Amino acid sequence: MADRKPIESWLTDMDGVLIHEGVPIPGAEAFLKKLGESGKPFLVLTNNSIYTPRDLHARLRRMGLEVPIESIWTSALATAQFLDDQRPGGSAYVIGEAGLTTALHDIGYILTDHEPDYVVLGETRTYSFEAMTKAVRLILGGARFICTNPDETGPSTEGPLPATGAVAALITQATGKKPYFAGKPNPLMMRTGLNAIGAHSETSAMIGDRMDTDVLAGMEAGMQTFLVLTGLTRPEQVEDFPYRPSKVVDSIADLVERI
Repeated sequence: MADRKPIESWLTDMDGVLIHEGVPIPGAEAFLKKLGESGKPFLVLTNNSIYTPRDLHARLRRMGLEVPIESIWTSALATAQFLDDQRPGGSAYVIGEAGLTTALHDIGYILTDHEPDYVVLGETRTYSFEAMTKAVRLILGGARFICTNPDETGPSTEGPLPATGAVAALITQATGKKPYFAGKPNPLMMRTGLNAIGAHSETSAMIGDRMDTDVLAGMEAGMQTFLVLTGLTRPEQVEDFPYRPSKVVDSIADLVERI
């Protein structure tokens, strides 16, 4: 990687990199502060589609982390951008929370259960059998199946929760239709994010705690990749994958001087 261009923009995952179970990871505040002072464009990314960027901005600020609203990129925003490119002004039946419904409203989509162009599945804490049944019937009726992200479980203080990927598998079993996932590890999420801040993959870096989403998506988008060991991936697990990050570091604190 010696011939790579200098890093002019940064993308970083949120959970496991900047925060862990609602607590900032040491070095996160210093990293974000230096990024802000540098003037370099950056994004904080999350596959969680529940919250709007404004919600996440407020949540991070309460933890002492200052991230501008325009520097937050979610799988809901990536999904909305994808749909706006595919079928501008379309319609969708949505299973999800405010982060997803707001993103779709903002691109001019109509949310309906009457002959929608798409069924869009996102993260929610209240998956209902009625909503999933409706989704199955609409997909069988011709609606295209889109999901915000493929994560099968999500974190909570009580333990793992079923997430978008798990519910998508249920709908796929019932319909025989596989969804298109817009979030990580799809490099689409990286590319749409880079476009949003006017950055280029050749001079950008992705920081993440997961080999199978963060590192994979960053690598496939053509960016330098940094794996931090403060999240899900353990050092011995790196060798289990057929690809490697550009560099493995202990935590975000080790990257402050790279800005």
